[in-house]
Amino acid sequence: MGKKLKNSGLVGLGVVAGVAISLQFSAMAQKPVDPPLPLEELRQLADVFGLIKSDYVEPVEDKKLLTEAISGMVASLDPHSAYLDKKAYAELREGSQGKFVGLGIEIGPSEDGYIKIVAPIEDSPAWRAGIKPGDLISRLDNIPVKGMSLDDSVKKMRGEPNSKVSMTILRKGEAEPLVFNITREEIHQKSVKGKLVEPGYAWLRISQFQEPTVDDMAAKILELYKQDPNIKGLVLDLRNDPGGVLQGAIGVAAAFLPKDSPIVSTNGQLPDQKQIFYGRPEYYELRGENDALARLPAAVKKVPMVVLVNTGSASASEIVAGALQDYKRADIIGSQTFGKGSVQTIRQLTADTAVKLTTARYYTPNGRSIQAKGITPDVAVDENADGDGLNALRTREADLDKHLANDREAEGAKSKRDELEEQLRMVALEKKRKPLEYGSDDDFQLQQALNHLKGLPVQLAKQGTTVVSVDTAALKK
Repeated sequence: MGKKLKNSGLVGLGVVAGVAISLQFSAMAQKPVDPPLPLEELRQLADVFGLIKSDYVEPVEDKKLLTEAISGMVASLDPHSAYLDKKAYAELREGSQGKFVGLGIEIGPSEDGYIKIVAPIEDSPAWRAGIKPGDLISRLDNIPVKGMSLDDSVKKMRGEPNSKVSMTILRKGEAEPLVFNITREEIHQKSVKGKLVEPGYAWLRISQFQEPTVDDMAAKILELYKQDPNIKGLVLDLRNDPGGVLQGAIGVAAAFLPKDSPIVSTNGQLPDQKQIFYGRPEYYELRGENDALARLPAAVKKVPMVVLVNTGSASASEIVAGALQDYKRADIIGSQTFGKGSVQTIRQLTADTAVKLTTARYYTPNGRSIQAKGITPDVAVDENADGDGLNALRTREADLDKHLANDREAEGAKSKRDELEEQLRMVALEKKRKPLEYGSDDDFQLQQALNHLKGLPVQLAKQGTTVVSVDTAALKK
């Protein structure tokens, strides 16, 4: 079973807008098609192909027509099934491995249309060139970035190793724009951050579940316990985590749960999609034979915990939050999560292309389906003291066209929720919030999580989410 899992397994690798996708790698099965192919419909497809070739105003390549036909057929199924061409397939694999070719910066939008640099990645080309947090990118290769989407700007900054990109920077305190010519390199991106936010209390953030995440998390926890062997509370931050490698989700949950606990189950038409995944090394180890979790101090199994989530927490992060909630190991604080509860399998077509196909739903240890519903926090807390800020602007799975239904629970009164969410969106737009830096002194939800761990009063969400009462004293037992 463990060997089989090592050859499969991405759940929840997400795109920028928070629309998460769930993945498992698998070779295309070579078996007879059952039922028989619909010959009449295939003849119609061939007829349309012939009409385009003969009658369309301009010549069209055969490859383009057939590729678009495949793409349209798969995309018509649900929001997460898709045809992956050479570029998309390569980007997906790069993302799961936590590496890419680029400059090494974390970016976000700024209020005036420029691209704000949140932080350069340590020892990256941008870091060595002197790029600083708070810098604003005004031009890339002398092309203005105003009006350019974040996705398009990321594509311009990525490229081939050893190629160069020119970046024009506006920096506070500098009278003139600064121009940097930076050489692209392969960047190894860390998905785990952590620090002691105050004596006795640790913050551990996972931004995406990648292949190295379990090892990186174990190393960070050891570092935190070395700094303070008597940690009294831990905040696991999964906000805006779109998901990632299934083994990463299993390993993260297993670190805090009793040995061999069931973490997640899946159910689909194929026998290999009807599985239960346990907190054992064979289910989460990807990078060797050593069990990264075996090195952790025993205290991590009992340290009082809070998990922070929001609307951008999807798929694999919902697996972790759902498992810790079901076992009553941690209290979930924040807002309703994205609701991505389906698994997509990667069926390779050629060496460079593949089809991403929805093949199963997944369930929490107690059998809850997250699909189109998400994880409801135990304690609802807004993003800011005066409201839910940018979080209110995010889309959820239930908002997507052709999303799969929740097979174990009704989705609820969508029209009433839509009306409320539209009000929240209007408030957020009017306030023109800046993107929040997680883990900073201004992180309101983190402060409320710490208050909860200490048994102090917590400022609850102003509206929109039902709050389940929590016995904070029980966390300290």
